[in-house]
Amino acid sequence: MSAPFRFPRFFVTTPSPCPYLPGKTERKVFTELSGPHAGELNDALGRIGFRRSQSVAYRPSCQGCTACVSVRVAANEFKANKTQARLLKQHGDLVVTACKPWTTEEQFLLLRNYLSARHPGGGMADMDEFDFADMVEQTPVKSFIIEYREPTKNGRPGRLVGACLTDQQGDGLSMIYSFFDPHHPNREGLGTFIILDHIRRAAMAKLPYVYLGYWVEGSSRMQYKTRFRPIEKLTASGWQRFDPPAPQPMPAQREPLPSKERLIG
Repeated sequence: MSAPFRFPRFFVTTPSPCPYLPGKTERKVFTELSGPHAGELNDALGRIGFRRSQSVAYRPSCQGCTACVSVRVAANEFKANKTQARLLKQHGDLVVTACKPWTTEEQFLLLRNYLSARHPGGGMADMDEFDFADMVEQTPVKSFIIEYREPTKNGRPGRLVGACLTDQQGDGLSMIYSFFDPHHPNREGLGTFIILDHIRRAAMAKLPYVYLGYWVEGSSRMQYKTRFRPIEKLTASGWQRFDPPAPQPMPAQREPLPSKERLIG
């Protein structure tokens, strides 16, 4: 006989400087994902704006600020614009593999290269191999690390140029963290392509949504998310379609995962 489902206990972090809006502080509410119902709990929390980091589900709970808004793409209705269609064609030769959530040295080196170029002073800048293994492998839900490799040559796997830690939820794919080669001379727009590939994969699997995390109006680091339409945001009345202003072209970015210290402190 299975154990009865217990309502999760929630905790709140201490305030810390906001990484998105100068002069603001952030606070998060979080709960542990564990036991036989971890996947169901993660699905339910994901639909109300929570994100997963290792065995913790969290979402912003900032005093006097509601700038962070959960967004998701309606995968079945998505239609690529001209730039996105070009990127799909340009990177269509990449070999994409959904791997078990086990880390490799090759993945870690790619992550270090990405962080040093895109987020040199970010919260993940000091991540070592053990931290990376914890981020990927400590998952109580159905997760994959999706690899993007250049074409196979002479029977050997091609060069790893991108990867994404992804959760499969009941109603979609949740992109936990993606990274890629930021200096590749022939692979412009890899970050955008990885999102496009997730949208395509979700649609093929008949999963209606791709969850992109949080969007902050006015934060240039977040504007790339609004290039993928139709897009929905979570409001007090539930998920609603919205039509934000078209963002200016810029390299794709990813919001930092909350560190263990920021969650538990």
